[in-house]
Amino acid sequence: MIGYDKSIYGNNYRPELLAPAGNLEKLKVALRYGADAVYLSGKKYGLRAQAKNFTQEEIAKACEIAHVQDKRVYVTVNIFPRHNDIDELPAYLYELQNIGVDGLIISDPGVILLAKQYAPEIPIHLSTQANTTNYLSARFWASQGVTRINLARELTWDEIVHIRNKVTIELELFVHGSMCMAYSGRCFLSSYLTGRSANLGDCAQPCRWKYSLLEEKRPGQYFPVFSDDRGSYILSSKDLCLISHMDKLLNARIDAFKLEGRMRGILAVATMVRIYRAAIDTYLENPSNYSVDPNWVSELNKISHREYFTGLIFNEEEVNSFTSESYIRPYTLAGIVKEIVSTDKNHTTTALVEARNPLKKGEILEFLGDKDTTFRWLANEFVLTNGEKRDEAKPNELIKIRVPFPPFRYQIIRKKSAE
Repeated sequence: MIGYDKSIYGNNYRPELLAPAGNLEKLKVALRYGADAVYLSGKKYGLRAQAKNFTQEEIAKACEIAHVQDKRVYVTVNIFPRHNDIDELPAYLYELQNIGVDGLIISDPGVILLAKQYAPEIPIHLSTQANTTNYLSARFWASQGVTRINLARELTWDEIVHIRNKVTIELELFVHGSMCMAYSGRCFLSSYLTGRSANLGDCAQPCRWKYSLLEEKRPGQYFPVFSDDRGSYILSSKDLCLISHMDKLLNARIDAFKLEGRMRGILAVATMVRIYRAAIDTYLENPSNYSVDPNWVSELNKISHREYFTGLIFNEEEVNSFTSESYIRPYTLAGIVKEIVSTDKNHTTTALVEARNPLKKGEILEFLGDKDTTFRWLANEFVLTNGEKRDEAKPNELIKIRVPFPPFRYQIIRKKSAE
């Protein structure tokens, strides 16, 4: 394995933890659990059209919320535009500059030209869709005014270190979340099968569909690739998880660690952020004695995910990167703390909670604390806002609960999924 030169980075290394924000609630949750920055998309020009995404007014609100906390908001403008997509781009970029966003995530060179002209004050971050795979490409993009590069997901560890040694531009790396089966996410399967282009932000995710084989001389006879009756997810990648290798990535001085998931729920967002926050902070506090906490792996296994792997970074020879399994969902979202009502002299706190799934007396509810702490509460009573006491709560109902620990606003509550 090749080495790396840490001398050019100094002693003030503090990488950024970058989290997805599919809407304002997810943004607030991500920031509360320790994200340094969030990335989001407006209603146009992003690659996640199926996410709720943000109006211009909501982007402004997002910046207001983040900047008060000395945190940052990046906006994706990473479609590969056609001619009819370009006409409104200058005005859109100009408005983003007026709003005060902290960075633009861009894939296309033409969009970079427009950004430099109409939003020159906003730093440009190169999207992973631009598939930067070597240091000369990184130097080229730096010469074009790019300030950060999200490296291609196809790179191995040695290749990442080699690039790091050769450039001073900020480097960003995906460390957790879904993977696309196409090269650097440039997929044509969705467009071919559904008419919805992934490269214009409207992926139908056909790689997640169930497929079987059909021999053309035996019409109507379908042969599953695996010997079960579910078909096969032969195009569906496993999920990326690099929590067990964060010390290597931190020691190599990667500038930003990115979590995938603008379409994921708030339970997944909160869990990913708090666990990677714990890993980064633990390393920075004492790099020489850093070790992976088994609880971090356990917590990441509790969110909805496909089988984990480390991508090509640490498994260059691994060919079994696809999975026949659908999502693993051991826990489900129970609710979110909306307000802290009061705390009595015995340190029992009354909190206003919005239920997100049915809740019942006798269930164990788990409150996700900062980093990897978790508080468990045996549900004994739910009180509606009108004072009515209940043994159960329905989704979207506001309820008051009394717990013997200090909850906080936007705290996420989970429970085990039904068997």
